[in-house]
Amino acid sequence: MAKRVEQLESVVIRFAGDSGDGMQLTGGRFTSETALVGNDLATFPDFPAEIRAPAGSLPGVSGFQLHFADHDILTPGDRPDVLVVMNPAALKTNLADLPKGGTLIVDTDAFTERNLKKAGYDASPLEDGSLAGYQVHAVQLTSMTVGALKEIEGVTAREAERAKNMFALGLMSWLYGRPVDSTLEFLEKKFAKRPEIAAANIKAFNTGYAFGETSESFAVQYEVKAASLQPGLYRQITGNTALSWGLLAASKLSKLPLFLGAYPITPASSILEELAKHKAFGVRTFQAEDEIAAAGAALGASFGGSLGVTTSAGPGVVLKSETVGLAVTLELPLVIIDVQRAGPSTGMPTKPEQGDLLMVLFGRNSESPVPVLAASSPGDCFYAAIEAVRVALTYRTPVYLLSDAYLANGAEPWLVPDIAALAPIDVDFAQPNGEVFQPYARDPATLARPWAIPGTPGLEHRVGGLEKANITGSISYDPENHDLMTQLRAQKVAGVQVPALEVDHQEGADVLVLSWGGTYGPVHAGVRQVRAAGGKAAHAHLRWLNPFPSNLGDVLRSYERVLIPEMNLGQLLQLVRARYLVDAVGYNRVTGKPFKAGEIADAVEALQ
Repeated sequence: MAKRVEQLESVVIRFAGDSGDGMQLTGGRFTSETALVGNDLATFPDFPAEIRAPAGSLPGVSGFQLHFADHDILTPGDRPDVLVVMNPAALKTNLADLPKGGTLIVDTDAFTERNLKKAGYDASPLEDGSLAGYQVHAVQLTSMTVGALKEIEGVTAREAERAKNMFALGLMSWLYGRPVDSTLEFLEKKFAKRPEIAAANIKAFNTGYAFGETSESFAVQYEVKAASLQPGLYRQITGNTALSWGLLAASKLSKLPLFLGAYPITPASSILEELAKHKAFGVRTFQAEDEIAAAGAALGASFGGSLGVTTSAGPGVVLKSETVGLAVTLELPLVIIDVQRAGPSTGMPTKPEQGDLLMVLFGRNSESPVPVLAASSPGDCFYAAIEAVRVALTYRTPVYLLSDAYLANGAEPWLVPDIAALAPIDVDFAQPNGEVFQPYARDPATLARPWAIPGTPGLEHRVGGLEKANITGSISYDPENHDLMTQLRAQKVAGVQVPALEVDHQEGADVLVLSWGGTYGPVHAGVRQVRAAGGKAAHAHLRWLNPFPSNLGDVLRSYERVLIPEMNLGQLLQLVRARYLVDAVGYNRVTGKPFKAGEIADAVEALQ
């Protein structure tokens, strides 16, 4: 008899287990299946910082949360509706997030005395009644997987056990009516060099799917219909992939070869890995020996007429600061991408934070202003990269583009743009005209100096870190010239044309929530919750952090109260209060986790 199918509007699922249990692969495949259904979705992979923490330990727990719905959503969800845990440590670290009445699926085989002790349990929570408030499904995931794979030759007992994540994926794919063909094809390709491993994972997946169909423990199957999205071609995309593709697009729009100088660092490394795949587009990737060399090589590429980009996270951006200051003096385009993570120092390398704003604004010696912008969602990283390149090339300046670990690893459906509809980026290199070349003459509209390809006859000039004379570019120690050049560099950055700040205003609202960067999703979702509960609130989100939009002051002064939520201790808040003398208040948390929509809603309601 077919089981009853219940319609749901949205579901939040979290997979959690040991870092060797394949939770990221499991969550990623479930996400791909969900994208094919046409649901709107948002994900939050939560990695342990250790490369390989001790098995079964609390620091070694890896999680993957997915929110999917039949309508527009903005976050991976505040709390899971369904929690799938592969061992006691995963239960210990995640149970507090599961609301009472939520569904809990547990691999009972992992709840051994040894694993319980590692997780800090005195008794098994499966037996002491502590889980009575949840819908618990105790499943022998490991033993059923191993039993199903006994007949596959060439697969060791350990390899069979490792396939338990595919059992879990098959079970969840049945429970929520996900298509399975794409996963089966994926497994065949992933393990093509070892057909027996491919066969084992496929059988584990099918066994989990069949278990859901036949088990009396699961009496209901759930369906979440496709979301009503703007027509077009969509793909699932992460923030770092979108950033990489945005740089590729900017390279084509500007007709400049792309050069990436980078040193591997979490969570920015996958940008280097992605761009290294695209040599066919004329991309050159250079994995440098350190962060300083990476930035220097990228600046050298810009000096040579290429699109120079360097990527890193907070600790690496610190090391690049001297080279960025050199780029300020040289007045050459350079894009610096900072995928922020929790600090200071090494901090929590895999966790998101917004702690680098003041550093990228002021973390260089002397007066060295640079434009700074921040992406707001995984898909927006594509457009933010193009915008950063456009400003760097137009104004001949280094530009910081801020992302964070939440955006970098999170995924969402992305409407693939029509590249032909993207505005070209015009780049005019200096051309010899028979007169003495003046390397610091300026465009009257942008104050950008000429960009001359080295080695071009008639365009000989000197560059370096020493102060240059206005117009001629000769080394100058003249006090008045230094004052003039400092003023000109500041005026150039202040004059960058950025769009006016748009406000999602609600009639009668006297509270404005001002956000920036990767907090857009949870902040706007929180504002939606306030409105749904009968409250009134407006929301504005900053893409440009230097220069600020010209209407920001007017917007701020239009509301009685201003709330600025940040995953830091109040960095934008400090800038806004100093610049505009507005008595804004902050909501600041640095937990290494993204904001929840509910906590933003509570903070807004506390001001009303």
